[in-house]
Parts: sequence; structure tokens; C-alpha cells
Amino acid sequence: MSQDAMKKAAAEAALVYVQPGMIVGIGTGSTANHFIDLLAGIKHKVEATVASSIASAKRLEAHGFRVLDLNDAGQLSLYVDGADESNEDLHLVKGGGGALTREKIVAGASDKFVCIADDSKLVKTLGKFPLPLEVIPMAQALVAREMVKLGGNPVLRAGFTTDNGNIIIDVHGLEITDGVAMENRLNQIPGVVTNGLFAIRPADVLILAGANGVKTLV
Repeated sequence: MSQDAMKKAAAEAALVYVQPGMIVGIGTGSTANHFIDLLAGIKHKVEATVASSIASAKRLEAHGFRVLDLNDAGQLSLYVDGADESNEDLHLVKGGGGALTREKIVAGASDKFVCIADDSKLVKTLGKFPLPLEVIPMAQALVAREMVKLGGNPVLRAGFTTDNGNIIIDVHGLEITDGVAMENRLNQIPGVVTNGLFAIRPADVLILAGANGVKTLV
């Protein structure tokens, strides 16, 4: 089974969490795209959606879904998204697609966060995947210096601007053993809009697809 087929299998397994009349929060990226495409098959169950990026909103609208602003939708019952890494505590690294700020907002506004991924994303210690930070441009050098102090190697994501008009710094070389403490530490750095650690609000369910099938961690 290819990695893309595994992503699709994980996305398909998440459909069981969609109940009639729900407003569903939708993430961003290749695995979330599979979920959007599969969700179209049960569109009659979905009252509306909230997207975590412009790209996901366009894909949802192309399938005929109603896409709401989160401020109009209120508290959501369900948010479904992928991840770049997860540990067994369901702490995540996200933001490879650059939508981490809106993803974290929608996740925070949701009662249940179902994360979907292929099983290569499950790791013992977070940090092998570079940790994305969304940063206000004037703070680039300041944030980079702070990342070096923490033992990281900060790299500007060249030519990329977030949906919010900011830059992304990808921090290589971190070994994140305490996700909550690291997330809190990064939140204190002036100029960091959002960091890609989802540990304070982790996933509630992790669906992993691999060569031997699909498994669920809670």
C-alpha cells in the first residue's frame, strides 16, 4: 500500500465520527484533502463546514459544501486534520502546509479532534520533523536567535506567506520530550503568532493507517 493510499484509508476511517447535522471543522494538507473528497460522499449528513485554510475552503466549496466563518459557526462538535508527527500521548507537530495558526484555532474550538495519518507519522519523540513557527516578519531575527538558544536550527521557509500574511520559520534539530512545556515556552517569544506543537490541546483520537490496516489510538 502506498503512503497516499494509507492517508486515504485513515481519512475514510474518520467518516464514522461524522454525525447528522454536524458543522465539521476541516484541516489542511494532503490527508485532509482525502477526507474532504470522501466527506462529499456523505454530504447529506453535514450541515456546514469550517475550513482551516483558503485552500481547504476552496476544495470544500468545489464539492458543494457550505463553508462558514468560525465566528458564525460557534463551538464545533468535530475537527478532522492530519499531522506531520504524533507521539503516543497524541501530542502533534503540525504546520508542514503552513496553516498551523488557523488549524490550532479550529482545533481549540472543537469538542473532538480526530487526527488522521499514515503510520510513519507516529514517533517516540517529537522533533525529527522541523517544528514550524508562524512569525510576524519584523520578528524573524529575534525568533531565530531564541530558537538557537533552545538548541534548534531555524530556517526561513523561502517564498512562503501564510494566509494571515506572515512568514514561517522551520526549526530543525529539536528533541521535544515535554510538548506542553515547549509549547508554553514558544508561546512567550514576542513575534511568534503560533507554534506547530499541539500538546496543550492534543488530538483526542489518532487514526493511523499502515500496510497491515488501520488502528485507532485514544
